[in-house]
Amino acid sequence: MKIRAAAFLSGVALLSACAGPAPGPQLPPATYVSQTEAPSEQYVIGPLDELQIFVWRNPELGATVQVRPDGRITTPLITDLPATGKTPKQLSDDIKLRLAEYINDPIVSVIVKSFAGTFSQQVRIVGATDKPASIPYRANMTLLDAMIAVGGLSEFAAGNKARLIRADRESGVQREYSVRIDDLLKRGDSKANVLLRPGDVIIIPESMF
Repeated sequence: MKIRAAAFLSGVALLSACAGPAPGPQLPPATYVSQTEAPSEQYVIGPLDELQIFVWRNPELGATVQVRPDGRITTPLITDLPATGKTPKQLSDDIKLRLAEYINDPIVSVIVKSFAGTFSQQVRIVGATDKPASIPYRANMTLLDAMIAVGGLSEFAAGNKARLIRADRESGVQREYSVRIDDLLKRGDSKANVLLRPGDVIIIPESMF
């Protein structure tokens, strides 16, 4: 009987360990609705972004183009211009410089019509979720926003064992945090909702049981 009791207690302990949150540093909670809509860092153009290019008083030199997978665009009079990694203002300056060979003092505007962004500006969610995906980061995005975008957890997800990988852009150091997605989605624990940053990767494992 003592052996059976010990085995039972061991099994309970193992199940509790599987159900509990993953060890690791915790991020501070975020509010469900931001009190202030602060802007994020400047948007950087990425492959597959759709751009609207306007050239004042020269509409024939403007175009709607999609950034190619190689990160370049082609417009009237300009071929294979690098676009990825630049802000819209930087790209408009580059187009202006190229067009200055043909017209005097061109005035150029670049508008991003649809967003994909570089990997460093996306939030990637992989593992036990209904729709693993890379989603463009939006200012003030939270863990709840990202989980809604991918349709929540799959049936066998161990949401409280999920990890968030974040790289510090200045130092290059990669840090790992534990996140409690089960507590957030199934128990409505507002303290489990955290702010995300561009480039975050969320990894959701499957439960062993």
